[in-house]
Amino acid sequence: MSKETIGKYRWVIATLLLFATTINYMDRQVISYLKEFFSTPVSKGGFGWSNSDYSLVTSSFTVFYAVMTVFAGWFIDKIGTKLGLALSLIVWSVFGILNAFAGSTVALHIMIRSLFGIGEGGNFPASIKTVAEWFPKKERALATGLFNSGSNIGAMIASLFVPWCLLYFGADPGWKYAYIITGVIGFLWLFFWFALYSTPAANKKLTKAEFDYIHSDDIAAHVAPSEDATTGNKISWIKLLTYPQTWAFFVGKFLTDGVWWFLLFWLPDYLKKQFGFTGSQVMLPTFIVYGIAIFGSTFGGSIPLFLINRGMTVKKARMTAMFIIALFPLLLLLTQYFGNKAIFGDNAVILAVGVICIAAAAHQAWSANLFTTVSDMFPKRTVGSVTGIGGLAGGIGGYIIQRLAGHLTDFYATTPQIAYGIMFTICAMAYIISWIIIRILTNKPAKILV
Repeated sequence: MSKETIGKYRWVIATLLLFATTINYMDRQVISYLKEFFSTPVSKGGFGWSNSDYSLVTSSFTVFYAVMTVFAGWFIDKIGTKLGLALSLIVWSVFGILNAFAGSTVALHIMIRSLFGIGEGGNFPASIKTVAEWFPKKERALATGLFNSGSNIGAMIASLFVPWCLLYFGADPGWKYAYIITGVIGFLWLFFWFALYSTPAANKKLTKAEFDYIHSDDIAAHVAPSEDATTGNKISWIKLLTYPQTWAFFVGKFLTDGVWWFLLFWLPDYLKKQFGFTGSQVMLPTFIVYGIAIFGSTFGGSIPLFLINRGMTVKKARMTAMFIIALFPLLLLLTQYFGNKAIFGDNAVILAVGVICIAAAAHQAWSANLFTTVSDMFPKRTVGSVTGIGGLAGGIGGYIIQRLAGHLTDFYATTPQIAYGIMFTICAMAYIISWIIIRILTNKPAKILV
């Protein structure tokens, strides 16, 4: 049976997840383009924040986001993806808007941004669980890569919209409008989500052929395909933590998520300090970085499908793809060499941004495959919980990376090139180390309760 006769409604669901993730990252990214204003001395109209103040706000968000992914994953496994993702979006949109009323007080920004993180923590557990419900294993990395590319699209939109807000409205109140407008957009998505989404078993728009195709893995394993992904015996967190597969995902997220957090929150600052860019000048290079990362997300998700269609097992295809992808971030070791204007002149920024583009694309390709390992190794009803555990690990890693970036840029205030050289070295090594550990932890198959 051809894919044309199977039907394509599952890709409508993936598109809904794409837009949710786009909104998620657009809202999240706003603060990185406000850093310059927040760090401007009070005498010049800014808030007078230090780099450490800024890193404390972003890292506090990361901690709350990380902790909530665990609870959000468990909660979404309980109530289902439709309501779970909707509630998450409502919470993060409301607190995203409220951030506009925080004034200049660091503590108030920390509080509101942390509550904002509570909502954002539900996006990925819900989305990964939805992909597990709606796609067979061989298509999951591609579907995950598609919706995960929303993180790049959201960052791209923020890279253009927030600086425009500051220019059009003025720095104050432009920073407030940036939070309010991006926060409101999320509520528009809810209409389409409630109109178009339900589980495959309950969706009247789904053909029987596509339903059977979605559940082809279950049929091959002699599991009832009509069984809802939330039914069956529950597996506790304690039980999940006894599996090496859980720790493989935990380590993968812990070591590599911080790289993306670093690029999200510190790339504009790097461009300003390394090359003397102004607020408006960072728009184009950051837009390009996140734009190219989209191709990494979608292409990275297609690599395992290519290998599986040529006879590889799912596990071997996934690990082979992740090894290839893990090699590309090593180019970050050359970022500061290529970014040396004394050697390369005006071409330095092009070369440095080019290296960062490759690393950003590689991260998104890695992320698409890493997320999919959960639904490869665990039953559908536990996907939200395991994804949440990994989200906690990624948040802890992100917190450490951001606090380190804040302290290093303050310590090397007169030579920020050294601070960023250290950071890029850490980011470069993260993926290959992570792959080695994941390979060791998943080398021997372990029977997981189904």
